[in-house]
Amino acid sequence: MKMNAIYFVGAGGIGMSALIRYFLSQGKAVGGYDRTPTPLTQALIAEGAQIHYEDCPDLIPAAFRSPDDTLVVYTPAIPADHQELQWLRRQGHTVMKRSEVLGLITRHTQALCVAGTHGKTTTSTMAAHLLHESAVGCTAFLGGISKNYGTNLLLSDRSPYSVIEADEFDRSFHHLSPWMSVVTATDPDHLDIYGTVEAYLESFSHYTSLIRPGGALIVHTGLALQPRLQEGVRLYTYSREEGDFHAERIRIGGGEIVLDFVAPDTRIENVHLGVPVGINIENGVAAMALAHLAGASDDDIRRAMQSFRGVDRRFDFRIRTATSALISDYGHHPAEVRQSLLSIRELYPGQKLTVIFQPHLYTRTRDFYPDFADSLSLGDEVILSVIYPAREAPIEGVSSRLIFDRLRPGIEKTLCLKNEVAGLLRSRQDWQVVVILGAGDLDNQMDEFERILTMKS
Repeated sequence: MKMNAIYFVGAGGIGMSALIRYFLSQGKAVGGYDRTPTPLTQALIAEGAQIHYEDCPDLIPAAFRSPDDTLVVYTPAIPADHQELQWLRRQGHTVMKRSEVLGLITRHTQALCVAGTHGKTTTSTMAAHLLHESAVGCTAFLGGISKNYGTNLLLSDRSPYSVIEADEFDRSFHHLSPWMSVVTATDPDHLDIYGTVEAYLESFSHYTSLIRPGGALIVHTGLALQPRLQEGVRLYTYSREEGDFHAERIRIGGGEIVLDFVAPDTRIENVHLGVPVGINIENGVAAMALAHLAGASDDDIRRAMQSFRGVDRRFDFRIRTATSALISDYGHHPAEVRQSLLSIRELYPGQKLTVIFQPHLYTRTRDFYPDFADSLSLGDEVILSVIYPAREAPIEGVSSRLIFDRLRPGIEKTLCLKNEVAGLLRSRQDWQVVVILGAGDLDNQMDEFERILTMKS
């Protein structure tokens, strides 16, 4: 891009931060606003970004005040009445959504995209790791912090491929030009944006029409998705145990998951999952399929799958023994919550499972509270925190109690404020498996939760 300065409104978002790191790597002046300091914004400042935390146009540094030389990037989560964004528009700055900028950056690459209601962050990070560790290589813009690399951006000056998490929120993924894409799931979400289930599914159908001729779509079996592929786009299916790509001889035990990866033209035997939880069998099949079609060798795929260390807040073990665990997981949709808890049950059969859940968004709670209650009832004990509002104003009659009141009879359950969770954990005389679920800010207390439960071990 010709602009020498890039200003980010909503700089602390995980997707925004990958772009910040990219532009810093290009030698651009980078600055921005975010609502609150976080470890991520502090890391970006240490890497050279100028970030402040008060919505005030006077605080925009001089380097970003010229509309002729500054591109403004914003996230749709920023409210329309944001003062800095309004001021920048009035000054005549070029203003673009994050997804538009990502689309421009990756348009001249062969984009390997992972879309879907859930599973896309782990699958895309896994695929990026497989390619990065192979002779193929890749650049990657990820929706989470890779634990292998400590970042959400990977750069390559030799690979034609870019790995991208394709986010359906606000139809962001319509700005991409995929060469190949995985679609992991199409469980309805973001109905505050789409309005109806049909509109949500249509958005995915349109997304599949963007895949370039000569490329490929790898879609999970059984989805309510009608692909709309251009001529010359190959269509594959995948799942845990069936489809063009699948797993066979799955062996779970001793803290390991080992499987054979089956593709239409090869079989990779004895693949060890680096993060051995049941949900990563399907994530791994999808990631290996993408890497295989991009040209990674069987040996590279087998070796890299074993060295994969996961993503922050995606089935992230903070404590792990043969009989106990403390896990942080980003699951914030009923289907994600269900898959996460089923994976934990598979890994720790017979152990007491305590689920601490912070609902994310009033609209999502309103739309799916019966499904959340059904999924959370897979636990033995549920501690429900208040709703994390993110970009939303409260909705009358919508609270965590909607979920609380529908939990299965007989389950241990507590409704609390987020600052009361640590005290509840201290009061427990014993514990076995605890999972912190949600896309809000409860995860910010994970260090404290880990200290409390370590002392009780």
